[in-house]
Amino acid sequence: MMPQTLDALEKYLANGTIKGIGPATAKKIINTFQDETIHILKYEPEKLAYIKGINLEKARDISESFNENWDLWQIVGFLERFGIGPENSKRIYKELGKDAIAKIEENPYVLIDLSRGVDFKQIDKMAMDLGISSENEKRVQSGIKYSLLRISINGHVCVEKENLIKFVQDLLKLERKIVENSLINLNVKEEIVIEKINDNDNIVYLYPYYKAECNIAERLIGLKRSENKKEIKRFNSELRKIEKESNIELSEKQKEAIRTVNEENVCIITGGPGTGKTTIMKTIIELYEKFDKKVVLCAPTGRAAKKMTEATGKEAKTLHRLLEIGKTEEEGLLKKIDYEVAPIDADVIIVDEVSMVDVFLMNYLVNAIYKGTKLVLVGDIDQLPSVGPGSVLKDIIESETIKTVHLDKIFRQARKSKIIVNAHRVNEGKAFLTQEEAIKNESNNDFFYIKESKTENVINQLVSLCKDRLKKYGDYEFFDNIQVISPTKKGPLGTKELNKVLQEALNPESDFKKQKNSMGVIFREQDKVMQIRNNYDIYWERENLEYEAGSGVFNGELGTIETIDDDEKQIKIRFDDNKVAWYAYSNLDEIEHAYAVTVHKAQRQ
Repeated sequence: MMPQTLDALEKYLANGTIKGIGPATAKKIINTFQDETIHILKYEPEKLAYIKGINLEKARDISESFNENWDLWQIVGFLERFGIGPENSKRIYKELGKDAIAKIEENPYVLIDLSRGVDFKQIDKMAMDLGISSENEKRVQSGIKYSLLRISINGHVCVEKENLIKFVQDLLKLERKIVENSLINLNVKEEIVIEKINDNDNIVYLYPYYKAECNIAERLIGLKRSENKKEIKRFNSELRKIEKESNIELSEKQKEAIRTVNEENVCIITGGPGTGKTTIMKTIIELYEKFDKKVVLCAPTGRAAKKMTEATGKEAKTLHRLLEIGKTEEEGLLKKIDYEVAPIDADVIIVDEVSMVDVFLMNYLVNAIYKGTKLVLVGDIDQLPSVGPGSVLKDIIESETIKTVHLDKIFRQARKSKIIVNAHRVNEGKAFLTQEEAIKNESNNDFFYIKESKTENVINQLVSLCKDRLKKYGDYEFFDNIQVISPTKKGPLGTKELNKVLQEALNPESDFKKQKNSMGVIFREQDKVMQIRNNYDIYWERENLEYEAGSGVFNGELGTIETIDDDEKQIKIRFDDNKVAWYAYSNLDEIEHAYAVTVHKAQRQ
């Protein structure tokens, strides 16, 4: 929002946004020019040199910086009507420059190329109001690209051509021939790819999605066919030594998996919970480090990397951190498929939870691996697919090109967990264990099925469980180790309503806690919150054994609001990995309550 008062304008100028102005200089400018301040900054910057400490060159720099932000103000307000938020507005401004609004008014459909979160119908109406005809080529091509972006939001990288044509016809109310002609033209311009899969059917990709898939396939085959330089000789005797030294007895399937890692440059190890994947990873690490080979561990999310570290005793990094990925997640058609990532210095790379890796992240990963390095992909194909487009792990397995070891035996210790046993029973189409079966199997009390048919009863059960009921089964305290998960955001049992109920029950309003109302949502000190999109810029600090600072908070990271500061208009959040970040009130659309989260958001943790 534009500052509406001199006091607000002074605070804006003082907050470091405008190059060359700090609090003292901001006060001097406001005191000198009063209501003329904005006019001076925009049109007569040389007058700023009247102020002590500002020379003519600095005055021009201040004016240039102010005008850049002024232009950004205008486009943020302009794009808000199309459902495009400030973060995307900044990127669109950067892409189109200071004439952004004029360019958009000339061709509103350019927004389809720049942001996938747009309201197409509003853009289409704006274009029609400007006199663009219903059969205009820009309109039809944008409708096709918008439709392909829509399917990517649902996780797909391509769509059957026939289905796409019908969808676009319905969207634009046009004849089939017009849509077909635009498909041909987009294909010629390499903005889309039409691929023939048999005599009767074609599928259609946006170009970056197609290239990413092709690159993954080519790179994996290249790794597979390269010389096996990291192979360990006398493998069987070395594995027996490790079994003896570690006092473990590997199953035949586990030995097969480890042998496959030794014989192949690329392999997949897949299986459900409790099937021994962690033991395999620990043995691979021990085996290769014994021969001075460097083993690198990584996973797609912070929570998965943390779990991997705890399970193996060796540091695991997120793929973003390992690859030193910056701002790669463009929201529209500007997906970078040739992004330069940091090459990985490793002899063996183990990637856990690969089912959560989408096609673009996998593309960045394979670009960073030297030929001769071993790549071990570990995951469970029965888990939810990635939030982003593509079913990478499932597709690679089904291609039967990369050697895959399927683990299907649940180990004795794991069989004691009703969670693990029931997970496998669900995959097999069976009902949950009965209480009698659980007792017979000596199962732990780690799984309860509570059947309720009324919404009110479900909510009462949830509140009771979160407040104190679970304490009789262990040291369970909500803010430390309880998470409510729902399949949906909407409805009385969706996350939005559950968060309100659980906030009131677990962190009610108090004279001792500050709160902030943001777009109808009340954030309160001690609230449990989650970051809901990747922000590579946000600054954080962490003090463990030594001080650490950096930037970047990512989708799915959980934290707690420690301080709400109305003077500075900021909220301080401490995340689960102990890093602390300050959020301006204007950035509160990047967080939401996390007393209850959706299944997909839980997957991102």
